[in-house]
Amino acid sequence: MAALGDGRAAGVWCTLGEPRTTAQIAQNGFAWLGLDAQHGAFDDATLLATMPALAAVAPQVPVAIRVAENSDAAIGRALDLGADVVIVPMIETVEQAERAVRAAHYPPRGRRSWGPMAGLWGGVAPSAAAADPEVWVMLETPQGLRTAEQILAVPGVTAVFVGPFDLSIGLGMELHELLEADRATDPLPAIVAAARRAGKHTGAFAGDLARAERLRALGFDRVAVVTDGTLLAHGAAAVLGAAATGRTSY
Repeated sequence: MAALGDGRAAGVWCTLGEPRTTAQIAQNGFAWLGLDAQHGAFDDATLLATMPALAAVAPQVPVAIRVAENSDAAIGRALDLGADVVIVPMIETVEQAERAVRAAHYPPRGRRSWGPMAGLWGGVAPSAAAADPEVWVMLETPQGLRTAEQILAVPGVTAVFVGPFDLSIGLGMELHELLEADRATDPLPAIVAAARRAGKHTGAFAGDLARAERLRALGFDRVAVVTDGTLLAHGAAAVLGAAATGRTSY
C-alpha cells in the first residue's frame, strides 16, 4: 500500500473517468489521486481499466476512491480494485462510521470478504496484503458536523474529508462564507480541531488553487487542489499563452 505520510499533501480530484489521462496525471508529482465514483465518471469498468494503469506507471502514488455509498459491496469493491484509501460520503453518525470501518477490514476486525481479481492482478488482489486500509469519512451535513467529535473517535477512521460545497448547502451558507469563517466555533475550524484531538488527518476538496490555499490556512493537510479537468484547462491556457507571445517555455 502506498502511504501519504504526514506532510501537507496536494492531491488531484479525478472525475473524467479516463484511464490514460489519470495515469498521465499520476506521473507529475502530486501526493495522491482521488477517483470519484460518486459524482464523477468513474464506474466499475473505468476503475478496472484505471487502477492497473496507475499501478504500472506510478505505484508510489496513493490512490483514494470515493465510493457512491456506505456499503460493504461498494467499499469492498474499491479496495479489491487496489485503492489505498476509501472515502465514504455522507457520514452523520458513529454507527455509520463504524459500518464503513467494518466494511474496509477483513475479519476478525471487520466483515470484508476476500476474492482474487484474476486477470487484473495476476490472481492475487494487491489489497489482500493491505489489511489496514485508510478510511476517510466525509462530514458534509449539519448532523455530521454536530457529531464530528464522536465520529472521529471511532477506531479505524483515518481521516476526515470535507466537501465544502455540500456542507455549505446543508448549513444554508454561501461557500465563501463557510471558507471565510475562522473562529474556533465555526464549522471548518471546529472539524479541524476535532480531528486533531482525535489524532486524525484532515482533508478537503478545493477544486481550485484559491480555495486550496484557504483550506490549508484553516488547517487541512490533505487537499484536492484541482480536478483533472481543471488541470487540463490550466495546461491548455499555459500553452496557448506561450504560443500567443512566442515564448518557447511555459
